[in-house]
Amino acid sequence: MRQCDVGTARPRMKRRDRASRRCQRARPLQELPCISLQGSMWSQSRSIKRKSRGCLGESLATESTPTELIQQWSPRHKHQRVACKGKENEGGQFVLARRSRRKREAISGLSWDHLPDELLLRILFYLPLQDLLRMSLICKRWHRLVFDESLWHSVDLEGLTHTAPALEQLLAAGVRRLRCPRAFIEELQFAGPSPARVVQMDLSSCTISTSALESVMSRCTLLECLGLEGMQLSDHIVHSLAKNPNLVQLNLSGCSGFSADSIGEMLKSLSRIEQLNISWCDFSNDHVKEVVGNLHSSVTHLNLSGYRQNLTLEDVKVLVARCPNIETLDLSDSAMLMADSFPIIAQLKKLLHLSLSRCYQIHPAALADFSETFPALRLLDVFGLVHETHLRSLKKGVPRISINSRPFSTVARPTPAPCDRLVYNERAMWGARCRLRFKS
Repeated sequence: MRQCDVGTARPRMKRRDRASRRCQRARPLQELPCISLQGSMWSQSRSIKRKSRGCLGESLATESTPTELIQQWSPRHKHQRVACKGKENEGGQFVLARRSRRKREAISGLSWDHLPDELLLRILFYLPLQDLLRMSLICKRWHRLVFDESLWHSVDLEGLTHTAPALEQLLAAGVRRLRCPRAFIEELQFAGPSPARVVQMDLSSCTISTSALESVMSRCTLLECLGLEGMQLSDHIVHSLAKNPNLVQLNLSGCSGFSADSIGEMLKSLSRIEQLNISWCDFSNDHVKEVVGNLHSSVTHLNLSGYRQNLTLEDVKVLVARCPNIETLDLSDSAMLMADSFPIIAQLKKLLHLSLSRCYQIHPAALADFSETFPALRLLDVFGLVHETHLRSLKKGVPRISINSRPFSTVARPTPAPCDRLVYNERAMWGARCRLRFKS
């Protein structure tokens, strides 16, 4: 070879070697070793014979590297969901669409937060007491709706152990009918001097201090029916009762702790009273005279039993003169009454029910003429006066009058005792049950 040819061939060989090295560096991805594969995979990739030339398609065709393992170690692709509903896919055209979050929430349904207060109150009206209290803990709005006065119209707390906190909340919520007899009521702490809206309330036989009862009664001015049977009262409580001019039924049976003057002043202000049960109280003769001397003519049902030596014939005369519209009169356990009181009592032309049980000064023979003496009378109770052997003949002599059919008085009692002619409901209060009732 000529010297010139040798000189020109060497640069050509150098250029060819540089091109070969560039081709090796530009090998396809499949020919490069994967850094994620370890061990035998790395050694295997080094021992494989590679071709330094050729296009990418030829390298893929002749490559012996396992592409399945590379795909296994590669990150997975996220697939978009295909919107199968909507106008985008009409006519067979395949379109990917993404629905906004606000639109999805609107289509999914209406939230409770979107309902008006009136509709929520209507729903809460059908819930029992325990569930209603649980829902008050959800949020501030639900707490406000739960204690709306429309839901707490009538509540029965009989069986509740500690009644003071519940009583405070109920009076603040505007309860109208409240029943909690035989309850234990601790000291009350009201938030403010706001008046109560309660209309009917039964606190009979409750264990409560006089000061706590004074704080309750001082807030009540709209009472129509009240039961305080068997409780310790005070003159302050009796004066608070006088501030309820709409009081129609009052049960103070077995109460004590108030003076004769206070009970007289109270009865003067209760001009609409119809049923009064003031039997078996800690009364003296002055108490009885204040009662019969201050009753209004609106009284139709009166229980004045239990005053053995304190109720006299003169008191009966005053009573009949002041209350001519009496329909039910209970003078049981009055040891001073005798048969000479019958013509006076007979002046009550509307009298339907008379109780003279254990009035031992009345001779049983004087009862034989009751049909003529009391033409309107339908019920007569003479327990302890007539022996069983003479009771049958007495019933035959006065067939128009039912004798000894009412062993318990029902005058002004919120839940009267069961009898043959009355439908008895142990949880009723003045003929109706409370909607919200505590279940122990």
